[in-house]
Amino acid sequence: MKIGDAAAELGVAAHVLRHWEDEGVVVPGRTASGHRDYSAEHLSRCRIVLSCQSVGMSLAEIRAVLHRGESGRGPLIDARIEGIRRQRAALDSAERFLLHVRGCRHDLITRCPECSIHAE
Repeated sequence: MKIGDAAAELGVAAHVLRHWEDEGVVVPGRTASGHRDYSAEHLSRCRIVLSCQSVGMSLAEIRAVLHRGESGRGPLIDARIEGIRRQRAALDSAERFLLHVRGCRHDLITRCPECSIHAE
């Protein structure tokens, strides 16, 4: 598949795919005439890149995750997992706080012992 077709299918601009290639994240094959040729595997990798970017990963991080032999891959993945766990804990805490505040009977949340726990 040509770059324009791949870009349209993925919903990105062709220059984005060129940039990913320059960064070594997704490197498509080439036709005999030198045009980029995106296979189904390349498109799958591109979708993974988009998914990773949607959670804030940089191209360098994504490249390390996608390429098994990349230096520092394991520690990078471990750090990302730990970051996700911290985010999840923070979101859980925020949800508990908001659920409590929604039904809190105190006129000021600073007067509520349960609300005050979340301010610490």
